[in-house]
Amino acid sequence: MYGAILGDIIGSPFEFDRGKQTKDFELFSKGCTFTDDTIMTVAVAEALLTAERDSTVADIETLVTYFMQGWGRNYLYAGYGGRFRFWLMENNPKPYESFGNGSAMRVSAAGWLYDSIERTREVARATANVSHNHPEGLKGAEAVASAIYLARNELDKKEIKEYIEKEFDYELDRTLDEIRPYFCMNETCQKTVPEAITAFLEAKDFEDAVRNAVSLGGDTDTLGAITGSIAEAYFGIPMNLIDECNKRIDINIRGVVDRFELAVKKKK
Repeated sequence: MYGAILGDIIGSPFEFDRGKQTKDFELFSKGCTFTDDTIMTVAVAEALLTAERDSTVADIETLVTYFMQGWGRNYLYAGYGGRFRFWLMENNPKPYESFGNGSAMRVSAAGWLYDSIERTREVARATANVSHNHPEGLKGAEAVASAIYLARNELDKKEIKEYIEKEFDYELDRTLDEIRPYFCMNETCQKTVPEAITAFLEAKDFEDAVRNAVSLGGDTDTLGAITGSIAEAYFGIPMNLIDECNKRIDINIRGVVDRFELAVKKKK
């Protein structure tokens, strides 16, 4: 989960095309902070930690809704989209056919906690379905969780790329150099998830992956969160970056992160 949070923090100053499309930027600048991407990642993680391993999809959706609303209301000005902000405040929230990239940026916990790709994908869909139940919203969450699952199980990049292309029909043959000239702010799964995965595929280590994502411009915190979540599973994260992350998150977030890290270690 550190990967998603670090990607969010590092990308946060450059959202809405506020930076140049370059990998050469200060990694932790003055404007670095966690955003809604971190809050919802933590909310989903706490929901899945609370669920039983064999919980039904309906039970998972109930827990995800409960924790997303709880965390969202406690961090109401973290940067949510307008429609999602209304969802957070509703007494009986319903999915609203969203294909926004929020379903993909918050899903990373699902990629770590389960023992099969089938269960990983089922839970990933459940975390998306409570709000982002458009086919593209569901697909984005499933694809990211699948990439994390495959990476942590030591498949190589070629195998990960082939699986994602086959199962989700994403175009992953474009290079970042080909993408950048035409890329701009876009908050949809279909215009974020393939690019974020490509940023991972071209990377040599965790930091390089996040720099790749941020260099595209646009929705840089979410691109960073998605790319970082996959890169963590594949490369790991240097301790100095984890230390920098911990300086920028509060005690509530840190509490869930610590629980999550312990749960993952127990699985190994």
